[in-house]
Amino acid sequence: MRPMRKTENTSGLPFMKMHGLGNDFVVIDQRKGSAPLSAALVSAIADRHWGVGFDQLAVIEAEDGADARLTFYNSDGSLSAACGNATRCIARFIMDETGQNALKLVTERGLLLAEDAGNGLTRVNMGAPLLDWQEVPLAEAMDTLELPIEGAPVATGMGNPHCTFFVDDAEAIPLEQFGQRYEHHPLYPERTNVEVVQILSDSEIRLRIWERGTGITSASGSCSCAAAVAAARRGLTGRKVTVRVDGGTLEIDWRDDGVWMTGPTAHVFTGEFTQSFLDSVK
Repeated sequence: MRPMRKTENTSGLPFMKMHGLGNDFVVIDQRKGSAPLSAALVSAIADRHWGVGFDQLAVIEAEDGADARLTFYNSDGSLSAACGNATRCIARFIMDETGQNALKLVTERGLLLAEDAGNGLTRVNMGAPLLDWQEVPLAEAMDTLELPIEGAPVATGMGNPHCTFFVDDAEAIPLEQFGQRYEHHPLYPERTNVEVVQILSDSEIRLRIWERGTGITSASGSCSCAAAVAAARRGLTGRKVTVRVDGGTLEIDWRDDGVWMTGPTAHVFTGEFTQSFLDSVK
């Protein structure tokens, strides 16, 4: 009988793999001590063949006056100020860990409130939408409700920029080419997330997503919020809608105190990046 191969003994980097409706994340908990993550390391982890793979990476850190601070990265190594589904996943993890049913989480977007919505669902307030061109941000002054782009999309800021197109048939849009084209539109100096929306009723929309720095994703919290806000501003729906994405459904409720998002989360597994993997990243 061949001897069992010994497991590599390292002091590597622990992580968790989570997702919200298939929108997947690597989450690194640094509340007990932090180490900087380079863009090269983030990109290496994001590779679904050579690393683990994710749509976004999130880092949890300790924060005075709040339950945690969250920092988000896109799969190309760039920073993202907001990631709604990752915020919900981490909120559920901390609530299960602490027994709390409500949290305060600090992000680049500001202080976000999260709560247990019952039935295994988690709700987070993504804050008020940013509707002025400078806040989105756009390259020049204009009406964010109807951009001078073919298709007259709506611009919205949710801590990150969004460009929302309304179409008759969301499935008919060649999203990979469409998303790449508009992510880099000159009106968006920081690039943009791109949403394609089909109105199903005054309380339901179909959404397909191209995320800035990532590509096509099965779900996105901030994109769902931006799409719902854009539809309500256009008068196509009310302010409370069901958003149907490739991975399932989210409930979005644009209230006076912000845009609340409710949906399921999943903690898939916990693992550790080996020291040899970390050392291999230049």
